[in-house]
Amino acid sequence: MSAYGRKEAQVRQLLEGPHPAVPAGLAASAAHHGKRLLRRRRALRRFGWCVLWAAAVAFTVWAVLTQPWVTPPSDVSPPLEGW
Repeated sequence: MSAYGRKEAQVRQLLEGPHPAVPAGLAASAAHHGKRLLRRRRALRRFGWCVLWAAAVAFTVWAVLTQPWVTPPSDVSPPLEGW
């Protein structure tokens, strides 16, 4: 018998055998756990969006105050006057 046939026979034996009893509160426990995971995921998503929004506002305020797109005046040579 090949390895695949052996595994298939084991699976068939497990499926045909007696099924174990399911604990009484398993469904309620799984639902509670799922709700808790959804709340946590939703809170993390909201926190992430708030951090992103705060970073965008901070960058906008910094850009307005410092105006990084304006070239600084050149201090290499003195201005030519009196020509």
